[in-house]
Amino acid sequence: MTAAPLVANAAPSAGLWATAQALLRELPALLSDRVELLTLELKRAGRALAEIVVLLVVAIILGVTAWLAMWGVVVGGLMAAGLHWAAALLAVLLLNAVVAVWAVARLRKLLPQLGLPATRRHLVPSANPALPTETKAPAVHDLHHASTHPDAGARPTPAT
Repeated sequence: MTAAPLVANAAPSAGLWATAQALLRELPALLSDRVELLTLELKRAGRALAEIVVLLVVAIILGVTAWLAMWGVVVGGLMAAGLHWAAALLAVLLLNAVVAVWAVARLRKLLPQLGLPATRRHLVPSANPALPTETKAPAVHDLHHASTHPDAGARPTPAT
């Protein structure tokens, strides 16, 4: 009576072995198909990236052209209103310069965030584990508050 369970246990083991052997025979074909798919998709992605770059350059050229045309219309309107052409051009120049200075100032304010300062402070081991409160990394909700409210002023202290 003990022979029946041995035969029953031997059958699943043989089926599992046959399945494993079949999988090993099919493995090179499966890997080859996946590599070929990756190659085709990389070629397609490369073509799409090239087209995206070309379209981006076209959009930038058209945008700059529209920007210049808009300011030409503004200068023409100022001249029609009686302003000398040099004064109209100077007004446009000053307005563009002010916006450019603001954009550069904002850019310089955002640049340090690219270095992930809070994460770096959190990941780098310090010499003194008991850091003062003002040098500890802020909590995630504090970072969200600071990023959504740029005029929040002083850095928020972490919750204790």
